[in-house]
Amino acid sequence: MQARRYLVLMTLLAGIILLAGNIAAQKLLAGARLDFTEAKLYTLSDATRVTLRDLAEPVDITYVYSRRVGQDYPAIQAHAARVRELLATYAAVSGGNVRVREIDPKPFSEAEDEALAAGVSAIPASGSDPLYFGIIGRNTIDDLRLIPFLAPERETTLEYDLTRMIARLDNPEPPKVGIISSLPGMKALGGESGYVVLQDIGRSFTVEQIPDDFRSLPEMDVLLVAHPGALTARQEWLIDQFVMRKGRVIFVVDPAAKTALSGAMFSATETLARSSLGRLGKAWGVELSPQAVADAANALTVPVESFTGRIEEVAHPLFVGVPAETMSREDPITADLMRVVNFGAPGALIETALPRGVTLAPLIMTGPSPSYIEPARAARDMGPNEVLQNYMTEASPLVMAARLSGRLPSAFPDGAPPMDEPADRSEVEAARAEAAGLPPHINASEVPAEIVLIADADFLADDFYVVPGSGMVVADNGALLLNSLDALAGRGELSRLRSRAASLRPMVRIDKMRDAAESQYFREQSALEGRLSTAQARLTELQSAASGDGFFAGDPEAELTPDERAELARLREDILHIRSNLRDIERDYRHDINQLEATLKAINIWGGPLLVTLAGIFVWRRQARKRRAAP
Repeated sequence: MQARRYLVLMTLLAGIILLAGNIAAQKLLAGARLDFTEAKLYTLSDATRVTLRDLAEPVDITYVYSRRVGQDYPAIQAHAARVRELLATYAAVSGGNVRVREIDPKPFSEAEDEALAAGVSAIPASGSDPLYFGIIGRNTIDDLRLIPFLAPERETTLEYDLTRMIARLDNPEPPKVGIISSLPGMKALGGESGYVVLQDIGRSFTVEQIPDDFRSLPEMDVLLVAHPGALTARQEWLIDQFVMRKGRVIFVVDPAAKTALSGAMFSATETLARSSLGRLGKAWGVELSPQAVADAANALTVPVESFTGRIEEVAHPLFVGVPAETMSREDPITADLMRVVNFGAPGALIETALPRGVTLAPLIMTGPSPSYIEPARAARDMGPNEVLQNYMTEASPLVMAARLSGRLPSAFPDGAPPMDEPADRSEVEAARAEAAGLPPHINASEVPAEIVLIADADFLADDFYVVPGSGMVVADNGALLLNSLDALAGRGELSRLRSRAASLRPMVRIDKMRDAAESQYFREQSALEGRLSTAQARLTELQSAASGDGFFAGDPEAELTPDERAELARLREDILHIRSNLRDIERDYRHDINQLEATLKAINIWGGPLLVTLAGIFVWRRQARKRRAAP
């Protein structure tokens, strides 16, 4: 009796200890994580931890998610769980400075009114109720930041978007970026024709579009010069003086910009397709190559129409996909990129004579054996075979993107060039007054310059890294430019968050098996179908010859010679054999994949119970052995 009471008491005590331990662990170990994923998907980056640690005031995050509607969409449901886990980690790591709550905006509820008032998108769903899936952020002075819809395809930038939102709420004034560009896609902020990367810049920065005929530059943190048109000497001087005083510029130039020629006449190739560093580059000791660059080692596969009229995927050396592992791993602009960056007929940055104390650090380079190609031909539809025929291998890799650092001399040592007089005489006085208000000319950098140079304008276009229709990003083109802006705007730690891996991992082994099976299947199928077509054609020919209307019209084969009758029988047998082989190939197509899937299912279903059973047998036998050994 005493033993039973003791057992009941110990059971109750163990339950109380377990319950208390769970409650204590939720408080004490809320931020603890063991992350065994390959890309550390559930580990906050150092940049996020620094942002959360340095928060001056608390930030309130409202997670808006329609649970019942989201259950109908597995991708949304999985992404919602990922967002929920990430927000819980933010709250735990921030020490109470990030306060998270979740609302479910059911129809006609106060939660739905709150979501709609904040601007969360109501996405039509298959049922009658819409899907709400977004985040609302507020600070102590009720500033509001919003992610209206958490698209699953933007999962790779989820941590960046959240950390940027919190940083903006802590410091609401975003950096200002001025843009000079001749590319229509870099001028249409908020418009349908605007590039995706321009819209991304607009979400992260305050954007100032600078007109082509600018006579002064606005106050800004970073200047982005993306494939500019023909600049006057006065405009070059204005950019030069911005470099001298601020020193934060991104130059995107190109000897053969394919995207600049949309709808242009052939005679406009040289004018529209080419941009350069001009007088500024000569003063900095860096020039853009006059020719385009082809790179057979990193050639992308593109659809090309063959001489037979079929569309085939062929490696095209003018379309270059540089793997992330070959980029600079030391510079924060490229250190954390995880995917390729795609270029189209890029140029090369050539070091001439750098000023003393100035360094040019390569960020992205070609493969070991690139070639120069005539720019006028490269900018147009130059086929891969034509490129290879003109391929003249260079002795070493070429630089396609680099960072120029140090104190630079002015490209205008003799002072400011004369002001450009407006064509409209009524604007002359206003232009003179504007020029009089400019700061005085200086001949040397007041601060060390940090200039990012990229020798390709096509990489900005959506076609080079965004899947049409879906908006899915497949390369780090946009991340390269946004990282550069973040680094130069003084927020380089955020650039490390732009290219996080996705949590939905593909089954690589199955994908490889499927690719191998498809390759073998289609190869054998094509060969057999070719034989089948030839055999059927010959069979039809023989049968046509046999179907006469003479004396032997009742016997289809009577008019054939013995050899032809033997060939006819052989063809019929061969056709039956080919059809049987085709059925066997179709049956065997998924054999290895199905076998692997069956093995995985068996392990998942029976592996756990089997391990528990074996562990139980081991413990039982061990205890039985001890009982037998006891005196």
